[in-house]
Amino acid sequence: MKAKTVIENAPAPPATLLFSQGIQAGGFIFTTQVGLLPSGEVVSDQIEEQTRQTLKNIRAVLARSGARLSDVVQLTIYLIDFADAPAMNEVYASFFPEKPPSRACIQVAALAPGLRVEMQAVAYVDSQ
Repeated sequence: MKAKTVIENAPAPPATLLFSQGIQAGGFIFTTQVGLLPSGEVVSDQIEEQTRQTLKNIRAVLARSGARLSDVVQLTIYLIDFADAPAMNEVYASFFPEKPPSRACIQVAALAPGLRVEMQAVAYVDSQ
């Protein structure tokens, strides 16, 4: 396996010249996603829908490398309003019903226009 493989063509927002959909390095998979549809449009202005779409995007990128959400070992969540945390947590819990990953949740001043949440995931797949 190459030291670093770019993950492409997942049914998630398209990559740009500035970022990849994901990167696999050894047994680790790295991806950062937001609540955009694969078309690049914001799914909704509601935190629940953005959270759901963000996690669907993460799942899609992981699947391109043969990984699943249950392989996520670390997840960092960025919210523009910490008051959204309870609603975000409710959706989040439905994607990680048991043995959730290590996690941090941080309030930030702003994200891209229209976005309320961004998530950075690290998954590990044992290559043996």
